[in-house]
Amino acid sequence: MTKSQFTITLAQLNPVVGDVTGNAAKARAARSRAKADRADLLVLPELFMAGYPPEDLVLKPAFQVACRAEVEALARETSDGGPAVLIGTPWVEDGKLYNACALLDDGRIAALRFKVNLPNYGVFDEKRVFARGPVSGPVTIRGVRVGVPICEDTWMEESEDYENVVECLAETGAEILIVPNGSPYTREKNDMRLSVSVARVAESGLPLIYLNQIGGQDELVFDGSSFALNADRSLAFQLPGFVEDITTVRWTKGEGGWSCKGPVTPVLDGDRGDYAACVLGLRDYVGKTGFPGVLLGVSGGIDSALCAAIAVDALGADKVRGVMLPFRFTAQESLDDAAKLAKQLGIKYEVLPIAAAVQGFEEILKPAFAGRERDVTEENLQARTRGVLLMAISNKFGSMLVTTGNKSEMSVGYATLYGDMNGGYNPIKDIYKTEVFRLSTLRNSWKPEGAFGPSGEVIPPNIITRPPTAELRENQTDQDSLPPYDVLDAILERLVEREEPLASIIAEGFDRETVTRIDRLLNIAEYKRRQAAPGVKVTRKNFGRDRRYPIINKFRDTGTEPSAPDHSLVTRSSRGSAEAFEG
Repeated sequence: MTKSQFTITLAQLNPVVGDVTGNAAKARAARSRAKADRADLLVLPELFMAGYPPEDLVLKPAFQVACRAEVEALARETSDGGPAVLIGTPWVEDGKLYNACALLDDGRIAALRFKVNLPNYGVFDEKRVFARGPVSGPVTIRGVRVGVPICEDTWMEESEDYENVVECLAETGAEILIVPNGSPYTREKNDMRLSVSVARVAESGLPLIYLNQIGGQDELVFDGSSFALNADRSLAFQLPGFVEDITTVRWTKGEGGWSCKGPVTPVLDGDRGDYAACVLGLRDYVGKTGFPGVLLGVSGGIDSALCAAIAVDALGADKVRGVMLPFRFTAQESLDDAAKLAKQLGIKYEVLPIAAAVQGFEEILKPAFAGRERDVTEENLQARTRGVLLMAISNKFGSMLVTTGNKSEMSVGYATLYGDMNGGYNPIKDIYKTEVFRLSTLRNSWKPEGAFGPSGEVIPPNIITRPPTAELRENQTDQDSLPPYDVLDAILERLVEREEPLASIIAEGFDRETVTRIDRLLNIAEYKRRQAAPGVKVTRKNFGRDRRYPIINKFRDTGTEPSAPDHSLVTRSSRGSAEAFEG
């Protein structure tokens, strides 16, 4: 008899990389929920058993064995007549390691499917750890033929190495596509996912379920935001972003194939998505690494204010400690704003003046610095004194130090090594200064679901409107050293995210001298960024996983229009054709 209803439970969950036992327990709990909902199938995200991305951990034989053992244990448990399970896991077969999806049913591993198209760009480097799987047909689950393309198997464009997995599945009788994903958040990612999925549905004529994990893993944040499309490309359902969610949906088979109508939750994108990503990234970094809480230097400035708000939303006020470390250049306005911020957020707050420490260092250095004028060295000494004291508090109480530099500062090196760059994690590392202002304003009128902080105004408006300053000398503002942030960030976005030539940026109307100077600062600050704390990725190209430049690098863009390439100098044989080896 032809099956007319297919019930699927989607487990948009937050695995922990390496916690094989814990991840298996999450799978079991989700299966219990699916069983109660009388589901035919439970689906879990890509590499769920290992946690994603496992990076080189997945090359460890003991880890491979541990993952397989838990998958086999789960498989035996499906002999109870409950729902089948589709779970992502590393899998060794014939001496090769695959990114696999295992179908567990009737007390056994009923089928395995391996990822074919391995991503090797941006934050992904799966080609160095996994073998490429063969193109395979659908698996049969309770009488329904299900295609299981894994993440990139639906994403890659046509190329020499690309295999059209979805086309193969459609041609070999798949009735529905279920796509397990480990897709990290970046701005506008939801639109990209939807566009790619619509294209696959249009090509195949099949409905598609896109299941994504959630959670923070080092610099990456996975937002979930799972969804499905019917064969007519209408939205079947949309799960929420940045929270765990287990939802059971019932698909019905009609003349046009399988279709579904489930819950639709609006997705978080734009500034709201960025803020939610920063909160989740910090929460999971602290929680998964086992820190009891965090502390941070609260200066009265906007960067530390935003980080404090993020920390409270992520962890709760009882796990956040703010420390003001004033020196003689610290304005009373900064002291007042910092105290007001701490009160509105409800965090523990203390003031530790640093004059004695700074003067002590200067006294020690006096013989070494004899005959030298005061300069930026003494300014940096203040920042490094603060760094030493904050790390001492971190050491004593076990709380992780949050560092608070934004992407604009990280780009041009407007930060002090072993000073304000000290810390274990930076929630705004990939947020430009102009975006810091926007997110601060946003937080005063909105907070994400599940945030632990208070509603309403948490960042004093004066912190947002006051000109930014490092307060390392009298009457200092950031604009003494940098162009206005709207100009700086517009140039940096073109240099970092778009890799535009200087000539193109100048042609858009930016001042040549300013563009050249910013490019120089970007290049020479690479050594600082290599020593910076990890932080949440929200842009297309963050420092670290995406943008990896050599520290020793003598190339400089001159800002002039390049000459056209002389194709006459490149002979056919020089391109490596067989003719080069004839005779």
